[in-house]
Amino acid sequence: MSQEHTMSGATHAPERPHSAGSLDVLDVRPLPGQPRTYHFPGFTRTVLPNGLTVLVSQLAGRPLLTAELLLEGGAGREDPARAGVTVLTAESLTEGTVHHDAIGLIEAAERLGAGIQAGAGWETTAGTIDVPRRNLAAALDLLADVMLEPTFPEEEVVRLRAERINSLLQARADPRRRAERAFAATIYAASSPFARPIAGTEETVPALDRDALAALYPELLDPRRATFLVAGDVAGIPVVDLVGERFGRWTGRGELPGPVPLDATPHPAGRRVVIVDRPGSPQTEVRIGHVGLPRHIPDYHAVVVMSAILGGLFDSRLQRLLREERGYTYGVHAGFDLRRVPGPFAVRMAVQTEVTAPAVRDALDVLARMPAEPPTPQELAAARDFLIGVFPLRFESASQVVGAIAGLVSLGLPDDELDRYRPAIAAVTAEEVVAAAAHVRAADASVVLVGDAARIEPGLREMLGPVEVERDQLLPGAEA
Repeated sequence: MSQEHTMSGATHAPERPHSAGSLDVLDVRPLPGQPRTYHFPGFTRTVLPNGLTVLVSQLAGRPLLTAELLLEGGAGREDPARAGVTVLTAESLTEGTVHHDAIGLIEAAERLGAGIQAGAGWETTAGTIDVPRRNLAAALDLLADVMLEPTFPEEEVVRLRAERINSLLQARADPRRRAERAFAATIYAASSPFARPIAGTEETVPALDRDALAALYPELLDPRRATFLVAGDVAGIPVVDLVGERFGRWTGRGELPGPVPLDATPHPAGRRVVIVDRPGSPQTEVRIGHVGLPRHIPDYHAVVVMSAILGGLFDSRLQRLLREERGYTYGVHAGFDLRRVPGPFAVRMAVQTEVTAPAVRDALDVLARMPAEPPTPQELAAARDFLIGVFPLRFESASQVVGAIAGLVSLGLPDDELDRYRPAIAAVTAEEVVAAAAHVRAADASVVLVGDAARIEPGLREMLGPVEVERDQLLPGAEA
């Protein structure tokens, strides 16, 4: 399928110049034209005899190719006592293999003009290489070495573990990261992996060692649950044959296990107000929200448009009130993180300490009114036009296309899902937006703040009732 990377042109309204000194000034803005046709790049699907699925997308004129091995299984399925082991395992894949140590691997990639990396999310683990098309075969050799024959060198694992521990300490000193962690722990039950950082905690990471990584990885490494993706200008290259030569002899072990369900149980306490005390802080990091929706919902496109109107555009309802009218914040964003299981709905902003309570009150008011206030024709048009117009910009490179297709795979979506996106967004009505707004539950929304508790707690308690205050013992001035 061909790909068109043209965006909408501008249709100018009749010009009505008037004199302003020696200059002619137009008093009518140019109007946007109709969006031009765009199709998400098509891809072929082949299943090798060992069960490995190979997806190939031809992108004419993209000589920098991206290849990725996507493994089913991520941090959402790990033993809670070893939280962080999946991310640490993925990071260690490029630190040593049967044929290369860490430095040798970097040098081998550089000789190919390639970049190689590996990582893990909640649902998948992946290794990726970007390389000029002339070096694809050699790059696949390198990727096979990394993904099929890692050695998890002890010294590299120790180094990466130390970096992860330092990162956790730094996160406590960073108000934004601290707010994200506290928010997740507030809205999800402790049994859910989503209640903790994806890369582990201060309690679990220090115990992770080479043996833990080496024990986990074979559980992820099964071709019957894996997908190999290649995108770029691969015209004339026998991609499936090249992949089969390097990954076709890889076999799974025993009976194919069934999928492990992810736990997205909400916190049993329901709505909560939590302050992480940061004495003397001039600002408050604010998170407002609740456990939201899974990706597989019938009104997905209406939810996307509704979220844009609520807090996804620069002229969203939250932005207009809290930034433009009240001057409480430089910016506010709201939306759903849609996963295989319900991800969070969150409003995110930072406000001056003295306006924390009124900012929270106004944000909750906007959420509460959302299901009762239909979008104006201007709001609906702006949201749809933005979402339709920006969509092609998300897939300009081979790596972006691979990432998008990997998202379809990890979420279990149809192959044509992205090609149907723009027409579906264009068809969303005001009535559908109102119905989708029912997913925003202001009455169930928890409020999590990182700021000066002494200054912000009284106003919040008066407005919202009981407030929990947490004090980080690792921070200067925190109470034991």
